[in-house]
Amino acid sequence: MNVLLSKFTTKHNTAPFSKIKIEDYFPAFQEGISLAKAEIDAIVNNPEAPTFENTIEAMDYTGDILDRISSIFFNLNSAETNDEMQKIAQEVSPLLSEFGNDVRLNVALFAKVKAVYDQKESLNLNPEQTTLLDKQYKSFSRNGANLPEEKKNQLREIDKELSKLSLQFGENILAETNAFELHLTDEKDLAGLPEGTIEAAQSLAKSQEKEGWIFTLDHPSYLPFMTYADNRELRKKLAIAFGARAFQNNEFDNQEIVLKIVKLRFERANLLGYKTHAHFVLEERMAENPEKVFSFSNDLLAKAKPAAKKEFAQLTAFAKELDGIEQLEKWDGAYYSEKLKQQLFNLDDEKLKPYFQLEKVLDGAFTVAKKLYGLTFTEVFDIDKYHEEVTTYEVTDENNELVSIFYADFFPRKGKRNGAWMTSFKSQSRKDGINERPHISNVCNFTKPTETKPSLLTFNEVTTLFHEFGHGLHGMLANTTYPSLSGTSVYWDFVELPSQIMENWCYEPEALALFANHYETGEIIPIEFVTKIKESASFQEGLATLRQLSFGLLDMAWHSQDPTNITDLKTFETEQFKDTQLYPDVKENAMSTAFSHIFHGGYSSGYYSYKWAEVLDADAFEYFQEKGIFNHEVATKFKDNVLSKGGTEHPMILYKRFRGQEPKPEALLKRAGLI
Repeated sequence: MNVLLSKFTTKHNTAPFSKIKIEDYFPAFQEGISLAKAEIDAIVNNPEAPTFENTIEAMDYTGDILDRISSIFFNLNSAETNDEMQKIAQEVSPLLSEFGNDVRLNVALFAKVKAVYDQKESLNLNPEQTTLLDKQYKSFSRNGANLPEEKKNQLREIDKELSKLSLQFGENILAETNAFELHLTDEKDLAGLPEGTIEAAQSLAKSQEKEGWIFTLDHPSYLPFMTYADNRELRKKLAIAFGARAFQNNEFDNQEIVLKIVKLRFERANLLGYKTHAHFVLEERMAENPEKVFSFSNDLLAKAKPAAKKEFAQLTAFAKELDGIEQLEKWDGAYYSEKLKQQLFNLDDEKLKPYFQLEKVLDGAFTVAKKLYGLTFTEVFDIDKYHEEVTTYEVTDENNELVSIFYADFFPRKGKRNGAWMTSFKSQSRKDGINERPHISNVCNFTKPTETKPSLLTFNEVTTLFHEFGHGLHGMLANTTYPSLSGTSVYWDFVELPSQIMENWCYEPEALALFANHYETGEIIPIEFVTKIKESASFQEGLATLRQLSFGLLDMAWHSQDPTNITDLKTFETEQFKDTQLYPDVKENAMSTAFSHIFHGGYSSGYYSYKWAEVLDADAFEYFQEKGIFNHEVATKFKDNVLSKGGTEHPMILYKRFRGQEPKPEALLKRAGLI
């Protein structure tokens, strides 16, 4: 009996992780694809005339078993993977890609969709139904339904190849991250490092039955080392190793993979009648086209660059005065920035960390959600989980009705990729009068508790937790009819609004008072620390903006032009960075070979959306500040018009309904101290 194919009999229909065996996955995918195909065939072979209900709506509810299997498998392949899982991923990705193409290139199915689409004006559809119809029609037309057979076959081959390359890209980075360790045995090399970082490195060494301390390229180990280690040579060694991931001409090298991916994406876009991959992607974004993205990015760049240059000059002078450093290098940035910040604000992460115990910060996020949206999070112990470190919660509303199941997975481990993300094991949707509630997960990589200390977060990690929790709320509060329009299924340059707006509460005294208590004394964070957190919020904002824009512009450079003549990744990248570069280049390093967002995640031609969404979030939070950060009326408007609506209408319509106007960039520039 394959548990993935039977109806889950668990509480709230949650995934029965402990009962799933690795050998269940491949046959489950095969059967899931067969079942989904049969559902599609039933729509195609329906003898009745195509209607919105029997075609468009019916299609959106197909494949739910396959979707469930996919979400469980691919979520675990990111959070709890192993060699067998990765092998299965390589085998099933082309099958899924092929199945997707079988649907999108199905001539008879498209004829039915087109028949409904052609009469949409007379169908009297509501906004959500109209959006679904447009989305279904475009999913065909934008994916080759109008192509002749020979070009459809070409498209299938490209898609199959792209799905394999993207997986390989991610696996190579994971392998390179896991392959490196900095093993120290001389205590002098630890100078400057915080006690908690040293303890974590010692316990990692101990777990490998080694003497001394082990530092890795995982963020909770890498970032504190780069920020605090006094030994410049060791910082250099670690920084070069981090920047050289998948750029070492070895079996895990991603250079050829990147070049293949961008060329295939370009070829695919051309095949579909688009000038470039970026033109194809941006047609379905708030930004609409590459020209707008460049205009938006360059406008911000013009405002940020003078500030960034000034900040870099200040940092250079500071490093020279402090340690006689003549030339600031990339491995000096975090170290001297932290020292300068301490000097200017007398504030460092080590002073703040005791006030940010992970459990309390998470409780704080829950409390903020309760005050804003009336949600209650109750930890439960009778829901299956995929790893013992995961915690599970039932989320209920003011009427004690179930809103969502929430999984929290916060510590790094061998089978888990770096970074932080939100995902879902089951989407919200409404069918036959039943509102299926979602199962949402936040996955992060924070410092583990040690023998003497709980998990204490840096302020940056506090904002990361709130950021991912914001995505989580977008998924949890979803309240739409159709699964494909639910939760975070929105334009990519809108999806970061719910996450980024949540970060704002981390800077507000009223919110900090809810959770920032000293883990030993229980004392609330002193007001002077809060003041300094706010004052330092725009510290080196010019440099941070420049860095973010450089990534967005690199993404656009790869995808908004013809890449067929690019032969050398490093040369191309260096050329793209010249307008945003302040530090000297490191010849052993490349950005693109580990740029997971655009080559492994879904952000190709979309990295700009972080900055785009910052404009939205600064403007939206200004509204909260005007009325009060826990104002019930504003929170309800945000929940009803943004968080619960998913992708049911165009984002600008939803935003204006919440805010009463289009967003203005002034709020962001003001917050960043750039005007």
